[in-house]
Amino acid sequence: MPVSHSKAPVGDPQPVWVMMKNKLREKRESMLMSKTELAKQADVSPITISRIEKGLPCRMETQRKILLALGMQLSDKPKIFKD
Repeated sequence: MPVSHSKAPVGDPQPVWVMMKNKLREKRESMLMSKTELAKQADVSPITISRIEKGLPCRMETQRKILLALGMQLSDKPKIFKD
């Protein structure tokens, strides 16, 4: 008798990571700052900024660099990053 290979339901994907909402894009755009400019000031790559704006997680050190590059205090972290 052949073995049945069942598949997971198509509409039920398993996320590899948890997407986290943040307000980085809104803050950056309100300051009329490009991703490249923010990345340069924060000493991170533009790809890192894009990933964070899409909701992917980042290290606390990266969050610190971004906050300071935006001219914000570290205590302002909850205004940008929701984690």
